Amino acid sequence: MRDRPGSSEAVRSLFLEPKFEVLPFRSVFDQVEFLPRAATVTVTASPSKGMQPTLEYSTKLAERGFEVVPHIAARSFADRGELANMLDTFAAAGIGHLFVIGGDSTEPGEFPDGLALIRAIDDLGHRSFEIGIPAYPDGHAFISNETLRQDLKDKQPHASYMTTQMCFDPDVISRWVAAVRTDGITLPIHLGMPGVAPVRKLIGISAQIGVKTSARFLARNRSLLGWLLRRGMYSPDRLVQRLGDVIADPAAKIEKVHVYTFNQVEPFEAWRQDWLTALER
Repeated sequence: MRDRPGSSEAVRSLFLEPKFEVLPFRSVFDQVEFLPRAATVTVTASPSKGMQPTLEYSTKLAERGFEVVPHIAARSFADRGELANMLDTFAAAGIGHLFVIGGDSTEPGEFPDGLALIRAIDDLGHRSFEIGIPAYPDGHAFISNETLRQDLKDKQPHASYMTTQMCFDPDVISRWVAAVRTDGITLPIHLGMPGVAPVRKLIGISAQIGVKTSARFLARNRSLLGWLLRRGMYSPDRLVQRLGDVIADPAAKIEKVHVYTFNQVEPFEAWRQDWLTALER
Protein backbone atom coordinates (compact mmCIF):
# COMPACT_ATOMS: atom_id res chain seq x y z
CA MET A 1 0.00 0.00 0.00
CA ARG A 2 1.32 3.46 -0.73
CA ASP A 3 2.11 5.78 2.12
CA ARG A 4 -0.64 8.40 2.08
CA PRO A 5 -1.76 8.66 5.73
CA GLY A 6 -4.90 6.63 6.33
CA SER A 7 -4.79 4.82 2.98
CA SER A 8 -5.24 1.37 4.52
CA GLU A 9 -8.26 2.54 6.50
CA ALA A 10 -9.70 4.29 3.43
CA VAL A 11 -9.40 1.10 1.39
CA ARG A 12 -10.86 -1.00 4.16
CA SER A 13 -13.82 1.37 4.49
CA LEU A 14 -14.43 1.19 0.75
CA PHE A 15 -14.63 -2.61 0.80
CA LEU A 16 -16.95 -2.87 3.80
CA GLU A 17 -20.02 -2.21 1.65
CA PRO A 18 -19.20 -2.66 -2.05
CA LYS A 19 -21.69 -2.68 -4.89
CA PHE A 20 -21.96 -5.99 -6.73
CA GLU A 21 -22.65 -6.00 -10.45
CA VAL A 22 -24.34 -9.17 -11.73
CA LEU A 23 -25.45 -10.40 -15.14
CA PRO A 24 -29.13 -11.26 -15.68
CA PHE A 25 -28.53 -15.00 -16.09
CA ARG A 26 -29.91 -17.94 -14.12
CA SER A 27 -26.60 -18.41 -12.31
CA VAL A 28 -27.18 -15.19 -10.42
CA PHE A 29 -29.68 -16.77 -8.04
CA ASP A 30 -27.14 -19.35 -6.90
CA GLN A 31 -24.50 -16.67 -6.48
CA VAL A 32 -26.55 -14.07 -4.59
CA GLU A 33 -26.71 -16.54 -1.71
CA PHE A 34 -23.14 -15.47 -0.99
CA LEU A 35 -23.94 -11.75 -0.89
CA PRO A 36 -24.14 -9.84 2.39
CA ARG A 37 -27.66 -9.24 3.63
CA ALA A 38 -29.29 -6.19 1.96
CA ALA A 39 -26.25 -5.66 -0.31
CA THR A 40 -26.44 -3.24 -3.22
CA VAL A 41 -26.72 -5.23 -6.45
CA THR A 42 -26.59 -3.72 -9.93
CA VAL A 43 -28.12 -5.69 -12.81
CA THR A 44 -26.69 -5.20 -16.27
CA ALA A 45 -28.59 -4.72 -19.52
CA SER A 46 -28.04 -6.91 -22.57
CA PRO A 47 -28.12 -5.33 -26.05
CA SER A 48 -29.07 -8.69 -27.57
CA LYS A 49 -31.85 -9.60 -25.12
CA GLY A 50 -33.27 -6.14 -24.47
CA MET A 51 -34.46 -4.76 -21.15
CA GLN A 52 -36.86 -7.54 -20.14
CA PRO A 53 -34.26 -9.77 -18.38
CA THR A 54 -32.97 -6.75 -16.44
CA LEU A 55 -36.53 -5.93 -15.37
CA GLU A 56 -37.30 -9.49 -14.28
CA TYR A 57 -34.07 -10.11 -12.38
CA SER A 58 -34.12 -6.67 -10.75
CA THR A 59 -37.62 -7.08 -9.34
CA LYS A 60 -36.88 -10.62 -8.12
CA LEU A 61 -33.71 -9.47 -6.36
CA ALA A 62 -35.60 -6.56 -4.80
CA GLU A 63 -38.13 -9.06 -3.43
CA ARG A 64 -35.22 -10.81 -1.70
CA GLY A 65 -34.31 -7.64 0.16
CA PHE A 66 -31.39 -6.39 -1.88
CA GLU A 67 -30.86 -2.73 -2.80
CA VAL A 68 -31.17 -3.08 -6.57
CA VAL A 69 -29.81 -0.76 -9.24
CA PRO A 70 -31.01 -1.77 -12.72
CA HIS A 71 -28.94 -0.72 -15.72
CA ILE A 72 -31.25 0.86 -18.27
CA ALA A 73 -29.95 1.29 -21.80
CA ALA A 74 -31.29 4.25 -23.77
CA ARG A 75 -30.99 2.60 -27.18
CA SER A 76 -32.99 -0.45 -26.03
CA PHE A 77 -36.27 1.45 -25.58
CA ALA A 78 -38.67 1.91 -28.47
CA ASP A 79 -40.39 4.99 -27.03
CA ARG A 80 -41.52 6.85 -23.91
CA GLY A 81 -44.45 4.53 -23.35
CA GLU A 82 -42.14 1.56 -22.96
CA LEU A 83 -39.86 3.56 -20.67
CA ALA A 84 -42.80 4.76 -18.54
CA ASN A 85 -44.05 1.19 -18.05
CA MET A 86 -40.66 0.02 -16.87
CA LEU A 87 -40.19 2.95 -14.50
CA ASP A 88 -43.63 2.30 -13.00
CA THR A 89 -42.71 -1.36 -12.47
CA PHE A 90 -39.44 -0.44 -10.77
CA ALA A 91 -41.16 2.09 -8.52
CA ALA A 92 -43.84 -0.46 -7.54
CA ALA A 93 -41.05 -2.91 -6.61
CA GLY A 94 -39.46 -0.35 -4.30
CA ILE A 95 -36.49 0.22 -6.60
CA GLY A 96 -35.28 3.80 -6.26
CA HIS A 97 -31.95 3.74 -8.12
CA LEU A 98 -31.13 3.54 -11.82
CA PHE A 99 -27.88 3.32 -13.74
CA VAL A 100 -28.37 4.96 -17.13
CA ILE A 101 -26.21 3.95 -20.09
CA GLY A 102 -26.44 4.65 -23.81
CA GLY A 103 -26.29 0.98 -24.73
CA ASP A 104 -24.98 -0.82 -27.78
CA SER A 105 -28.16 -1.56 -29.71
CA THR A 106 -27.61 -0.93 -33.41
CA GLU A 107 -31.27 0.02 -33.95
CA PRO A 108 -32.15 2.65 -31.34
CA GLY A 109 -35.66 3.85 -30.78
CA GLU A 110 -36.64 7.26 -29.41
CA PHE A 111 -33.53 7.70 -27.25
CA PRO A 112 -30.15 7.84 -29.01
CA ASP A 113 -28.08 8.24 -25.84
CA GLY A 114 -28.10 8.27 -22.06
CA LEU A 115 -28.69 12.00 -21.71
CA ALA A 116 -31.85 11.80 -23.81
CA LEU A 117 -33.12 9.00 -21.58
CA ILE A 118 -32.32 10.90 -18.38
CA ARG A 119 -34.24 13.93 -19.66
CA ALA A 120 -37.19 11.70 -20.56
CA ILE A 121 -37.19 10.25 -17.03
CA ASP A 122 -37.48 13.81 -15.70
CA ASP A 123 -40.22 14.66 -18.21
CA LEU A 124 -42.21 11.60 -17.14
CA GLY A 125 -42.24 12.82 -13.55
CA HIS A 126 -39.89 10.18 -12.13
CA ARG A 127 -37.47 12.61 -10.51
CA SER A 128 -37.29 10.57 -7.29
CA PHE A 129 -34.96 7.98 -8.85
CA GLU A 130 -31.31 8.35 -7.91
CA ILE A 131 -29.33 8.13 -11.14
CA GLY A 132 -25.81 6.89 -11.76
CA ILE A 133 -23.90 7.35 -15.01
CA PRO A 134 -20.89 5.60 -16.57
CA ALA A 135 -17.37 6.99 -16.87
CA TYR A 136 -14.44 5.68 -18.89
CA PRO A 137 -10.89 6.10 -17.53
CA ASP A 138 -9.69 3.72 -20.24
CA GLY A 139 -11.57 5.47 -23.03
CA HIS A 140 -14.39 4.09 -25.14
CA ALA A 141 -14.15 1.91 -28.23
CA PHE A 142 -16.31 4.23 -30.37
CA ILE A 143 -16.54 7.58 -28.54
CA SER A 144 -13.76 10.18 -28.38
CA ASN A 145 -12.34 11.32 -25.05
CA GLU A 146 -13.50 14.87 -25.80
CA THR A 147 -17.08 13.68 -26.26
CA LEU A 148 -16.87 11.60 -23.07
CA ARG A 149 -15.72 14.64 -21.08
CA GLN A 150 -18.53 16.79 -22.43
CA ASP A 151 -21.02 14.00 -21.75
CA LEU A 152 -20.08 13.98 -18.06
CA LYS A 153 -20.51 17.76 -17.87
CA ASP A 154 -23.94 17.57 -19.52
CA LYS A 155 -25.16 14.74 -17.30
CA GLN A 156 -23.72 16.04 -14.05
CA PRO A 157 -26.78 18.16 -13.07
CA HIS A 158 -29.01 15.07 -13.38
CA ALA A 159 -26.82 12.43 -11.71
CA SER A 160 -25.81 11.46 -8.19
CA TYR A 161 -22.58 9.60 -8.99
CA MET A 162 -20.49 8.11 -11.78
CA THR A 163 -19.22 4.54 -11.99
CA THR A 164 -15.97 3.82 -13.81
CA GLN A 165 -15.62 1.16 -16.47
CA MET A 166 -13.34 -1.76 -15.69
CA CYS A 167 -9.67 -0.85 -15.92
CA PHE A 168 -6.54 -2.78 -14.83
CA ASP A 169 -4.05 0.10 -14.93
CA PRO A 170 -3.88 2.12 -11.69
CA ASP A 171 -1.91 4.93 -13.34
CA VAL A 172 -4.62 5.40 -16.00
CA ILE A 173 -7.27 5.52 -13.28
CA SER A 174 -5.30 8.00 -11.16
CA ARG A 175 -4.68 10.34 -14.10
CA TRP A 176 -8.33 10.16 -15.12
CA VAL A 177 -9.50 11.06 -11.59
CA ALA A 178 -7.22 14.10 -11.56
CA ALA A 179 -8.37 15.14 -15.03
CA VAL A 180 -12.12 14.99 -14.33
CA ARG A 181 -11.68 16.98 -11.13
CA THR A 182 -9.69 19.59 -13.07
CA ASP A 183 -12.54 19.65 -15.62
CA GLY A 184 -14.99 20.61 -12.88
CA ILE A 185 -16.73 17.24 -12.58
CA THR A 186 -17.63 16.95 -8.90
CA LEU A 187 -19.79 13.82 -8.90
CA PRO A 188 -18.71 11.14 -6.42
CA ILE A 189 -16.89 8.23 -8.01
CA HIS A 190 -17.91 4.60 -7.66
CA LEU A 191 -14.66 2.90 -8.57
CA GLY A 192 -15.25 -0.03 -10.93
CA MET A 193 -12.99 -3.02 -10.31
CA PRO A 194 -12.87 -6.56 -11.66
CA GLY A 195 -13.72 -9.11 -9.01
CA VAL A 196 -12.26 -12.61 -8.84
CA ALA A 197 -12.51 -14.53 -12.09
CA PRO A 198 -10.54 -16.87 -14.37
CA VAL A 199 -7.83 -14.80 -16.04
CA ARG A 200 -8.51 -15.93 -19.60
CA LYS A 201 -12.20 -15.16 -19.18
CA LEU A 202 -11.39 -11.72 -17.83
CA ILE A 203 -9.04 -10.91 -20.71
CA GLY A 204 -11.66 -12.08 -23.20
CA ILE A 205 -14.35 -9.90 -21.63
CA SER A 206 -11.98 -6.93 -21.64
CA ALA A 207 -11.42 -7.32 -25.37
CA GLN A 208 -15.17 -7.57 -26.00
CA ILE A 209 -16.00 -4.37 -24.13
CA GLY A 210 -13.14 -2.39 -25.64
CA VAL A 211 -10.86 -1.89 -22.64
CA LYS A 212 -8.01 -0.93 -24.93
CA THR A 213 -5.47 0.72 -22.65
CA SER A 214 -5.67 -2.07 -20.10
CA ALA A 215 -5.02 -4.65 -22.80
CA ARG A 216 -1.91 -2.69 -23.81
CA PHE A 217 -0.95 -2.38 -20.12
CA LEU A 218 -1.02 -6.15 -19.70
CA ALA A 219 0.87 -6.64 -22.98
CA ARG A 220 3.62 -4.24 -21.81
CA ASN A 221 3.79 -5.84 -18.36
CA ARG A 222 4.49 -9.39 -19.41
CA SER A 223 5.71 -10.38 -15.95
CA LEU A 224 2.35 -9.38 -14.47
CA LEU A 225 0.46 -11.13 -17.26
CA GLY A 226 2.57 -14.25 -16.79
CA TRP A 227 1.98 -14.15 -13.03
CA LEU A 228 -1.75 -13.85 -13.59
CA LEU A 229 -1.84 -16.70 -16.08
CA ARG A 230 0.14 -18.94 -13.73
CA ARG A 231 -2.33 -18.24 -10.94
CA GLY A 232 -5.23 -18.92 -13.28
CA MET A 233 -7.50 -16.57 -11.33
CA TYR A 234 -7.48 -12.79 -11.23
CA SER A 235 -8.04 -10.94 -7.96
CA PRO A 236 -7.78 -7.17 -7.47
CA ASP A 237 -5.05 -7.17 -4.78
CA ARG A 238 -2.39 -5.35 -6.76
CA LEU A 239 -4.82 -2.89 -8.31
CA VAL A 240 -6.22 -1.94 -4.91
CA GLN A 241 -2.74 -1.57 -3.43
CA ARG A 242 -1.60 0.75 -6.22
CA LEU A 243 -4.74 2.88 -5.84
CA GLY A 244 -4.34 3.39 -2.10
CA ASP A 245 -3.24 7.01 -2.48
CA VAL A 246 -6.09 8.12 -4.72
CA ILE A 247 -8.67 6.25 -2.63
CA ALA A 248 -7.45 8.05 0.49
CA ASP A 249 -7.40 11.49 -1.17
CA PRO A 250 -10.56 13.43 -0.15
CA ALA A 251 -10.33 15.52 -3.32
CA ALA A 252 -10.81 12.37 -5.43
CA LYS A 253 -14.25 11.78 -3.86
CA ILE A 254 -14.17 8.01 -4.31
CA GLU A 255 -17.33 7.05 -2.50
CA LYS A 256 -17.77 3.33 -3.22
CA VAL A 257 -16.23 0.38 -4.99
CA HIS A 258 -18.27 -1.22 -7.76
CA VAL A 259 -17.31 -4.85 -8.33
CA TYR A 260 -17.70 -6.49 -11.73
CA THR A 261 -18.43 -9.99 -10.47
CA PHE A 262 -19.23 -11.74 -13.79
CA ASN A 263 -21.58 -13.77 -11.54
CA GLN A 264 -18.55 -15.07 -9.61
CA VAL A 265 -19.78 -13.76 -6.27
CA GLU A 266 -18.61 -16.64 -4.08
CA PRO A 267 -14.87 -16.34 -4.87
CA PHE A 268 -14.96 -12.56 -4.65
CA GLU A 269 -16.64 -12.64 -1.24
CA ALA A 270 -14.02 -15.09 0.03
CA TRP A 271 -11.29 -12.77 -1.25
CA ARG A 272 -12.97 -9.67 0.23
CA GLN A 273 -13.28 -11.19 3.70
CA ASP A 274 -9.62 -12.27 3.65
CA TRP A 275 -8.61 -8.80 2.42
CA LEU A 276 -10.54 -7.04 5.18
CA THR A 277 -8.98 -9.31 7.79
CA ALA A 278 -5.49 -8.59 6.44
CA LEU A 279 -6.09 -4.83 6.57
CA GLU A 280 -7.04 -5.07 10.25
CA ARG A 281 -3.60 -6.44 11.18
